[in-house]
Amino acid sequence: MTTELLPAVTLAILDDHSVVRSGLVLQLGSHPSIEIVGSHATSQSLLVGLRQHPADVVLTDFALGPHDVDGLNLIRILRARHPRCKVVVLTAHSNSATRSLAMQAGAHGFVGKQQGLDEILLAIALAIENVVPDPSFRCLGELESERALSAPPCLDLISHSALTAREFEVLRCCLEGLTNADIASKFSRQPSTVSTQKRSAYKKLGIRNDNELFKLRHLLHRSEQ
Repeated sequence: MTTELLPAVTLAILDDHSVVRSGLVLQLGSHPSIEIVGSHATSQSLLVGLRQHPADVVLTDFALGPHDVDGLNLIRILRARHPRCKVVVLTAHSNSATRSLAMQAGAHGFVGKQQGLDEILLAIALAIENVVPDPSFRCLGELESERALSAPPCLDLISHSALTAREFEVLRCCLEGLTNADIASKFSRQPSTVSTQKRSAYKKLGIRNDNELFKLRHLLHRSEQ
């Protein structure tokens, strides 16, 4: 499917950076098949807007402001409250771990902010058509395979360990691509506190660094199959 053949679609945009929102509205709004029905800086504004102006697709950032809901919970909320709406994640954290988490939470598409307009349009088009692309499209940061979509979230498995609620929270944010400073800001904690919680979680899981955390994610997936 080419982006020129994109069907008529209403689109709501969520990003906490005004420059990014303005650029998306300008570029996507110029496409003849896209009608922008909302441009929002917070998840609360988005949810209020969707009640007044429903959208076929929500294009949302994954890591929002420090006091906003995290990407995983936002996707789940959107799927629960607006089941007919397609959720496409547009993020600077376009790594395999973040993509896997987003898709497991219920997102219909995933694309990195470093990608061009054509890739964003393609992600929207595929979401509208409920298409899981060929693996060769994964370089665009799109969808995981159907197998990955059906795999159990690694965080559910990690939560069964001796981790405290805050240690679990820190690990989830790490897998979303957030730094210790980002996490501290998001939850109004001291960076040293976040660092201590992260080290404690790693010790309980028997791992030493972020790379091992991402490897553990894949091992936990395989252990449940």
